[in-house]
Amino acid sequence: MFKKFQPSADVSGQVAVKSSVQRAIRSSILAQWKIAPETLEQIWPKKESLTLVKCREHISIYTLHSEPLFFQHFDGPFFPTLRLLHKYPFVLPQVRVDRGAIRFLLAGAHMMCPGFTSAGGQLPPADAALPANTPVAIHAEGKDHAAGIGLTKLGTEEIKKVNKGVGVETVTYLGDDLWRIQQL
Repeated sequence: MFKKFQPSADVSGQVAVKSSVQRAIRSSILAQWKIAPETLEQIWPKKESLTLVKCREHISIYTLHSEPLFFQHFDGPFFPTLRLLHKYPFVLPQVRVDRGAIRFLLAGAHMMCPGFTSAGGQLPPADAALPANTPVAIHAEGKDHAAGIGLTKLGTEEIKKVNKGVGVETVTYLGDDLWRIQQL
């Protein structure tokens, strides 16, 4: 999504977000992410106004004081930026890929099911299974912080059963152009 992202060419405009829309965004984030309202208040204080940065391919990046906090594709789920995820690692559910998948993840490839089911990979247990189309933090074996953010294409129990094909679609990853941008 952000493989060849250039703010000078890909940003079409910036708009201040109305307070009614900000309330809707706040409630959507609280419903989608595993986050307490107090933590969201630390990330984005209620009195602070968001700025919507409209980009190509219907990508909306929401910024606070020019720092990207989260983004959305069309009307899909909200994804935190990797910088925000590194500050608050408990925001999204975690999955882990084995060492062999790290170089593909850092190149922006989608994560295949065998990378999660092999010895170094990890998926949530059956009692905490994730459904399809859930935003997840992609961790790498032996690393502390998330290396990417993705959207599950299959439920985690289905990933274990099928063990073939794309399991998580990578949305953003370490080293992509969104990671490099600190101010918009």
